[in-house]
This record gives sequence, C-alpha cells and structure tokens, in this order.
Amino acid sequence: MHGQIRSITRDTGVILDIGATPLPDGSTRFRVWGPRAEKIEVIMPGSGRTSALLNPEGTGYFSGTIAGIGAGDRYRYLLDDTLERPDPASRFQPKGVHGPSQIVDPNSYQWHDNGWCGIPLEEYLIYELHVGTFTPPGTFDGVISRLDYLVELGITAVELMPVAQFPGERNWGYDGTYPFAPQNSYGGAEGLKRLVDACHSKGLAVIMDVVYNHLGPEGNYLHAFGPYFTDRYHTPWGDAVNFDGPGSDGVRHYFIANALHWIREYHCDALRLDAIHGIYDFSARHFLEELAAAVHQEGAALGRRVYVIAESDLNDVRVINSPECGGYGLDAQWNDDFHHALRTLLTEDRSGYYCDFGQLSHLVKGFREGFVLSGGYSSFRNRRHGSSSAAIPSGRLVVFSQNHDQVGNRVRGERPGEHLSTRQLKLAAATVLLSPCVPLLFMGEEYGETAPFPYFMSFGDAELVQAVRQARRDEFAAAAGHEYPPDPQSEDTFHAAKLDQELRHQGEHPSLFAFYRALIRLRRECAPLARLDREGMQVIADEADQVLAVIRSSDNDRILCLFNYSRHARVVNPAPVNGTLTVLLDSAESVVPGTRLTVHSTRPETFPALDPFGVAVYRAL
Repeated sequence: MHGQIRSITRDTGVILDIGATPLPDGSTRFRVWGPRAEKIEVIMPGSGRTSALLNPEGTGYFSGTIAGIGAGDRYRYLLDDTLERPDPASRFQPKGVHGPSQIVDPNSYQWHDNGWCGIPLEEYLIYELHVGTFTPPGTFDGVISRLDYLVELGITAVELMPVAQFPGERNWGYDGTYPFAPQNSYGGAEGLKRLVDACHSKGLAVIMDVVYNHLGPEGNYLHAFGPYFTDRYHTPWGDAVNFDGPGSDGVRHYFIANALHWIREYHCDALRLDAIHGIYDFSARHFLEELAAAVHQEGAALGRRVYVIAESDLNDVRVINSPECGGYGLDAQWNDDFHHALRTLLTEDRSGYYCDFGQLSHLVKGFREGFVLSGGYSSFRNRRHGSSSAAIPSGRLVVFSQNHDQVGNRVRGERPGEHLSTRQLKLAAATVLLSPCVPLLFMGEEYGETAPFPYFMSFGDAELVQAVRQARRDEFAAAAGHEYPPDPQSEDTFHAAKLDQELRHQGEHPSLFAFYRALIRLRRECAPLARLDREGMQVIADEADQVLAVIRSSDNDRILCLFNYSRHARVVNPAPVNGTLTVLLDSAESVVPGTRLTVHSTRPETFPALDPFGVAVYRAL
C-alpha cells in the first residue's frame, strides 16, 4: 500500500509500516516500536471509544488493525496501563507536541507532479529558507506565494529548514520531537504537500532539512517506548541517538523509515542531514551508509533523482566516498571551510574557528581542492583535522557566504551586511556563485536583508525556557563581553527575524539584487561556469595584492573571473590571458557589459584596474 513503508533495507527484510495507516475498508492499521512496554493499547481521547490492544510481534513491535477508525481521528498509545503517549511516528500533531496524534490519509492529497523526476545535482542552486520568517504568514502557503520570485531570481532548489513538529509556534526547527509530522502552525501535512507540489510545477526541487542527531527537549516521549537514546555519547543539543548500542536496530529503522517517508509521501527531492558529526555509530555498517543506500534505492524505485546531502564539520571524505571505497555514499556535503576562508578575507574576525583562516591561499585551496583543513594542524582544535577532498568532484561540495548557522550563531544573529559594504557583499556573492561547487543562498542575502536571524523558540516549560536563556548567555559570554543575545523566548525576537523583501527596491539594495541576478544568469548561460568540476579551471593568486584570477574553460569557451579582496584598487600583473576580452560583468558598473578590450600579458597597463573589493568577469575571445 502507498502509505506503508516496507522493506527498507535489503539485509533486514523488516516491514516498517510504523505509525497509523488508514486502510481502504475504513479501518486503520497501527504499528509502533516499544520494546520497553509489555502492553500497548490505542486509546481515542474524548471519543467515547474503548481502547484496543495491539499485538506484540516478538521483536519489540506492536501492531493491530482497528475497525471504524480513520483519517482525522485522534489517538494516543497507553503503555502498560499507566503512561499515555503520542505516537512516535505521528503524522500530525494538531494540538502540538503534548497533544494526541491524528491519523492522516497519505492518499488524500491529489498530486499534480506525475511528470516530475527531479533535476541533476549539478543544476542545483539552493535557496535555504525558514518557513516561519520567510513571509508574513509564516506558513507553507506563504512560501508558495513567493515561488515565482525565486524562479525569477534563478533558484532551482528550495531547502526548507526543519519542519518536523516542535513545541509552540516558533522555533528554528532543530528542537523538533516528531520527525514524521509537519509543523501544525505551518500548515501540517496538507500544507507541505501543496508547497512541494507547487515547487515541482515551477521546476524547483525541494530539499528537506532533517535532524537525526538528537530530538528536542520538550515533547520528546520516545524514552518511554524504547532505547532511542544513549549516554555513551554526548551532543551539545540533547541526548545522543542510539545508532549502535543494544536495541539500535529499531532506532535505525525508525530514522530510515522517516527519510523514506519524506521521499515517498511528500515527494521531496533531497534530504539535508543536520550535523552528522553528532551521529555516532561504530557498528560494521554505519547508519549513514545504510540510510543513503535506502534513499537511493527508493529514488530508483520511484523513477526520481533523489539525493542525500550532509552537514559536517569533520572534513571527512568518507561521507561522500562510495561504499566500495570505504565511504558512506552520500551525494554531497556542505563545505564550511569555503565560508570561513571567504569571511576572514573580508572581515577582521579571527575568533573561534576563524583562527585557522585569513589568508588568500586558504580560499585558493577552497577553489582547487574543497576542504582547506585537510589533515594539517588546526589551531582551533589543537590537533590535526580533516582529509583531502582534492579527488572529490567539486560538484559534490555545497558552498555559501551565508547560512542559518553562520548568521544565527552570532551573538545578535546579525547579517554580514552589518559589517560589510555593498561592494564586499557583491564580492562574497561572486566568489560563491562563480565557484565550481553547488551554491547555496540564505534567504534574503540576494538583496542584503537586514533582519537578524538569532535563535528563537516558544517552549512551554518555564524551567526549560530559563535554562536555555542562561545557556545562550553563557555561550556568548566570553566572546561578546557585556552584550547578551536576544531573548530566544520573546515573540519580538522571532518577529524581528521576518524578512522584508521590499528592501530590494530601496537604497543600495537594488544594486546588490541586480548583481545577484546577473551572476546567476551568467552561471546558467556560460558553459564553463555551469560546469561543476575543476577540469579546465586555472586558479592564479597574488597573496601580496589579495587578487585572485580564476579561468574556467569548456570546449572553446573561456571565462576569466577576477576578484579583488583588497580595499585598494589593483591591476592584475602579469595579465593571466592575452588577446581580446568581452566584459560580461563588472561589480563597480564602470564598464558596460559587451565592451571589448585587448590585453597583453607583458603590458599591465592594457588590463583594466579592479576597484577595491571589485569583481570582473570576461569572456576570452
């Protein structure tokens, strides 16, 4: 049946139709993994119905089919006659994390994307957004209203920060406690399906950000059901998930079933795995390898391109190496090093992990190899760190000048525009979008959004609220001096993070917005820039003058990109090419696109000067 999750791995053969699945005859099948309970019943709060006992399967699973219960009905599980708990695999929590679960018919939505099979990863231009702050309504339907804007900008893939049910109505999403249930205040299951369907109708892929390294602190009732968590490992965000200890088979199946749920039931095109360095597994077959294999198998069965993208600070190429080469087989991963190398060239910030960066050579290595820290010594970690990604195709690395973490984990959640000029913002954009990697934009950066993006939440537990407030203050105490982060529980903190897209029509914002659009158009229309590999790429750096020249070639087409990371005007010397150049883009807008120039490597005066923090793109004829 379409709504069931079956045979998720070739080596277990376990049927995993976990959760509540309505059947055509009007009944509903329930299945839950609860090895810590001896007896589990389904109860229907406030309905007047009596409870129904589920049958133990002998492997920690309980299941049963109940007549006369269907989509829209609400239920809880009663464990050993004492504990009432929502379903760990709940598809919808209409009353929030503490309320009953609601049965959802996976076939009730009529999809319109039958011809959709996804787009190749090399065509991804990712736009990361937070549903609650991207539009005034803060809903899935609100995002739908802005899709034409994203298409016109040139975006090809929308990445949704986590939408799994979290406490209250506002949260970054990383405090979710129901991995299968789309947030009720965003629009729930139906709203998310409408959004994905609308994206596909406009040619946009959808990436779902999922959190498999921990669950949030409020509304997490999994402990009562089974050994979902372990104290053998620790994460900064909550109890570590038990992927390799006693009872871990059911845990692994739970999260892999969740991954397939997003692919199958919501038609998502890719999963972004949050902070996989917080996923601990020392078993013979790593959870990530099993997950990637299951997702790829599911995509093949559905006839769709489906990808798994990791966030990791390990700089470990095993993440994206194939299993045949000892890797986990994921399709791509974020490259934080590229961001750090770029930011430290543009700012004086050398605090924290930025202390390992700050030279032009670091960014050059980012272009040439990917990881900057590739096995050498890291001052921040006080040890060697990383492995070389030089043999990894550049199209399997995601790069950015902003993302939710790099903005939000600053004391006030301020955007780079608070510290950088428009020229510098253009330079940062060009560095990312003219690289041979998969680019990611964080919502609003394309016009210089000024709204901050600090961490926010809406917990109901007063003690927890105070503990988080204090933890945030302690986290920033050393670096921020007497400056405190905004109160994460305050509604004002959340509302201050709402985007104002009308800014793109005001002040210097239109110039930045037009520059982003021009960059994206060039990336799409110029074959050398569209290629996501290092073949035909030459990188020339002048550390003293802080100037970088990147030549990218495809067949007979050569594109020359010049970047000046200095606050002084520079002339490239010696000129990296000879002959006639056609101007494609000039960040200073001092040369009209289409203008032709003749340059000689032995005569620097023939080459135009780069303005401070300037960018110029030429086609070599």
